Amino acid sequence: MKLQARIATYRRLRDEPLWRLLAADHAPEIIGLLQTVLMDGERTLSASILFERLQHHLDAINASDLPRELPRTAQAYVADWLAKGFLERRLPEGASEEEYELSAQTAQAIRFVSTLDAPRSAATESRLALVIQQLVRLAEQTETDPTARLQALYAERDRLDAEIARVGTGKVATLDGKRALERAREVIQLADELAEDFRRVRDDFERLNRDFRERIIDDEGERGDVLDRLFEGVDVIAESEAGRSFNAFWNLLNDVEQSAQLDAALESVLARNFAKKLQRHERQFLRGFTGVMLERGGHVHDVLQHFARSLRGFVQSRGYLEQRRLNQLLKQAQAEALQLRDAVNVRQRTPYTLQLTTSRLRSLSQWRLHDPRNAQVDGSIVRSEGAAISLDSVSELVAQSEIDFRSLRRDLHDLLAEYDQLSISQVLNQRPAEQGLGSVVGYLSLATRHGVIGKEQEAISWKGGDGQWRHARIPLVWFLKEKRHEFA
Repeated sequence: MKLQARIATYRRLRDEPLWRLLAADHAPEIIGLLQTVLMDGERTLSASILFERLQHHLDAINASDLPRELPRTAQAYVADWLAKGFLERRLPEGASEEEYELSAQTAQAIRFVSTLDAPRSAATESRLALVIQQLVRLAEQTETDPTARLQALYAERDRLDAEIARVGTGKVATLDGKRALERAREVIQLADELAEDFRRVRDDFERLNRDFRERIIDDEGERGDVLDRLFEGVDVIAESEAGRSFNAFWNLLNDVEQSAQLDAALESVLARNFAKKLQRHERQFLRGFTGVMLERGGHVHDVLQHFARSLRGFVQSRGYLEQRRLNQLLKQAQAEALQLRDAVNVRQRTPYTLQLTTSRLRSLSQWRLHDPRNAQVDGSIVRSEGAAISLDSVSELVAQSEIDFRSLRRDLHDLLAEYDQLSISQVLNQRPAEQGLGSVVGYLSLATRHGVIGKEQEAISWKGGDGQWRHARIPLVWFLKEKRHEFA
């Protein structure tokens, strides 16, 4: 039975993200990418930044001499890792896009693989000393016999008196550099694991929040235990075992005296000679340890407060009643479906037409709020220049007009005998526009085939059929004397 139970447990763990990541086809590449992008530096990244950085690393891998290629895009890999539980996605309140971070099991897998490259010795003096120290302290703090407690305190006093006398004579016993370095690294590893525990604490709070909501919805009675406590103003999440444990830790971390002792100890350790043999990232971790603990603990504390407020609001707004009603309807439908399971074939056509919604379902991040200022009409009046005739509309105007091109060609042929080059404005000054706008369009049409079109514009004027002058701005074109024969 013991063997079968172990096998069953390992089969269950085989489907967990931690084991699946270690057994993945491209496990070295995936673990390296996740550690580089979401663990070595920032632990949380917005979607756009994550895609950009991941694609940069993917391109570098595919361009290198590594034996394996990763042909998919960054978005495809992120979606796959999200489905497999390697990543977690959230939309923080007030954020414009989703944020990604490693799941707790992925971080644990990366930490496990990282230790394989530099395994610790099987037993170290520092680890044994830490175990002995904690066991002795546990025995003292749980001792209920006053006599035994007094004996322990007297023994501790005698040890301190002997140590004071020895130091008074100038004899100070210190750890050698090798043992000090070993203990420092043990402390760093323990502190790093402690900082990572915040992820698991936050996951515990999320699971508690879901469990409490499910209990409220599934409770068939008038009032349940969770509801009664919430209506009485009790913070059920903070009062849970995980909540009390975290609050005790949070209070200790924010204790002024304890924080001062921690900062002083860190400064003293980093000033020792053996600390120079620590690697750069180990020294950086020690320097920023207090800030990291406060930052991650503060995030978990905010999550705890948010869940507490949302759970109270969920109950006080009576929203749980609607959720409970929907839950009851779903259970009723499932029960009726089970009763009809043997009587109705799954392929049998049912005499019911389900009208699908015509609304478009989109992500909330794609919505854009209406800004009334965009609909304001500019009431100012701006004086504009005369309308310009573009060459793009010439072909359409020509198709709709009957222009006397023969007369226009004759006029150009005659004028170019006297001038080396002429613009349409100069032509109109010499020859009136007999057809008004039609003559202007005709000259433009001839210019597209026989003239030279510039990038500037010129102003022209002509007299219309009603005797009124018309004005316009047209592209500047030149009729050259070298092309006079084309108008013959």
